[in-house]
Amino acid sequence: MSAASPSQCRTVRYATLDDLLSDAETLAAGETQTVGAWSYSQILEHIATAMNSYFDGFGFKAPWFARVFIAPLMKNYLLTKPHKPGFKLPEQGRVLLPQGSLSVEDALDKLRSAIQRFNEEMPTHPHPFLGKLTREETVALNLRHAELHMGFVKPRGE
Repeated sequence: MSAASPSQCRTVRYATLDDLLSDAETLAAGETQTVGAWSYSQILEHIATAMNSYFDGFGFKAPWFARVFIAPLMKNYLLTKPHKPGFKLPEQGRVLLPQGSLSVEDALDKLRSAIQRFNEEMPTHPHPFLGKLTREETVALNLRHAELHMGFVKPRGE
């Protein structure tokens, strides 16, 4: 996703996964526009794919020195502060990128399913950079990640 200037993005802050879902559904009920390179359905698909990776596995890890020396210093920041646009996933992380051209409704269903998994199951796979997280930390990280991407989506005309 190409980085948009902060003035182009919505400011989004979610307290719960239900807040995320409510915002996603509200946007899906109308016409949207996105800033950056991805469509709304691609953003929803990416958020859902990332969320499901805590149950299905990520399939990659950050280099050991990043996990051991850098991640502990950044953990609190990543769990509590807004994420900045422009991060490029490493090649092995490309599995988290949108794979197809789902409709908004199909991508929204994928997000609903991912949120339902968080409500019914315990995440079991470690984050590729931060490692093992508590359930609360996993939810917080997913909310910060979703805020970043959902900030790229606006109701059309706004």
